Amino acid sequence: MKVSLITACYNSAATLQDTIDSVTRQLYDDIEYIIVDGGSTDGTLDIIRANEGRVDQWISEPDNGLYDAMNKGIRLATGDIVGIINSDDFYHRDDAISKVVECFHTSGKDSVYADVRFVSPENLEKTVRYYSSKKFHHNLFKKGVMPAHPTFFTYHKFFEEFGYYRTDYRIAADFELLLRFLYKNHLSYEYLPLDILKMRTGGVSTQYLKNNWTINQENLRACRHNGVYTNYLHLYSRYFNKVLEFVPAMW
Repeated sequence: MKVSLITACYNSAATLQDTIDSVTRQLYDDIEYIIVDGGSTDGTLDIIRANEGRVDQWISEPDNGLYDAMNKGIRLATGDIVGIINSDDFYHRDDAISKVVECFHTSGKDSVYADVRFVSPENLEKTVRYYSSKKFHHNLFKKGVMPAHPTFFTYHKFFEEFGYYRTDYRIAADFELLLRFLYKNHLSYEYLPLDILKMRTGGVSTQYLKNNWTINQENLRACRHNGVYTNYLHLYSRYFNKVLEFVPAMW
């Protein structure tokens, strides 16, 4: 089973090498790695060129934002399974993809997701938040709850059948796509009880206070578009549970 991993980046010179290294360290031997750059000017292209022997395909051209870049990568992909790894994220387990593929084989499900650790950019060993997908159920979409998107893998054919990331969403196109795949189109899913990836805090999707209103506006629109009844009261109720994701610095 071939796995296509896609990194969308723009001016990511400070972190991209860690992402590339984490992909190329994977023990699974049938990985296609694709990088889609938005026309960086900060040295990102120098890093990509220095790693050309470790990257199967890459392009650099202007795009219509992060989700447009992800779509470009998915369209280039030739693997059976597709996963997204952002340019400030990295797999901290060398067997991450092996475990994902094993989960597909043993479960027979259409998609797999796992847990993620949010870490301090200044100390990648310091976990500041733990996002567990364990209790996810598709009915929780109405509260704005989804599996950890960077750990979500599904078959390439479903993007062709059900569509790609919507570029008219600024922050929540990942939520809309998972809602469309798992709720509206009833793809089956399996939880892999491992944290397979670390995310640096500070990205667009992790700046909750700053982007809170936009996220919930877009989540509400995504639910209505895909036939899920919700309201702002439902969506904001999930923040009572988020405090449990924050862990002691010593963890």
